[in-house]
Amino acid sequence: MKKGVVSIWLLVLSILVRAQTFTGPEEDIDALLDNMKAFSAAYVGADYDLIMNSYTTDASIFPPGAEIISGREAIRERWILPEGRRVLEHNIEPVSITVDGDTAYDHGHYSGISQNGDQDPVSWKGKYVIVWKKVDGNWLMYLDIWNGINE
Repeated sequence: MKKGVVSIWLLVLSILVRAQTFTGPEEDIDALLDNMKAFSAAYVGADYDLIMNSYTTDASIFPPGAEIISGREAIRERWILPEGRRVLEHNIEPVSITVDGDTAYDHGHYSGISQNGDQDPVSWKGKYVIVWKKVDGNWLMYLDIWNGINE
């Protein structure tokens, strides 16, 4: 009996640790989640224009090991993969989203699988923080920082 109760508590605690906290109007939260899915699909599909247009015109990104990159065109160039490399899978898992008027911010984890040429696919994961701005009714990324997590 004790083992069953302990198992149930461990399950509940693990769910709480991974719980998501979303604060703000439901339609804005849904739009942000849709934008995250669209970004992942664009990354897998190598749609660099869609990626570029996911950012505000004055956006900045903070990729790991690199200087700050600002402006849509420069951001587009940063996302272009080297020849022969492709992303097979990309997922964004927000832990928290907060909407405050026309500004929102979220943080969480990302993961994916990529492949270079004929090499075996490689899995990767990391953490991120994004500040969003609502521009003409659309949520766009304004500040985007991420870095990997070693497994």
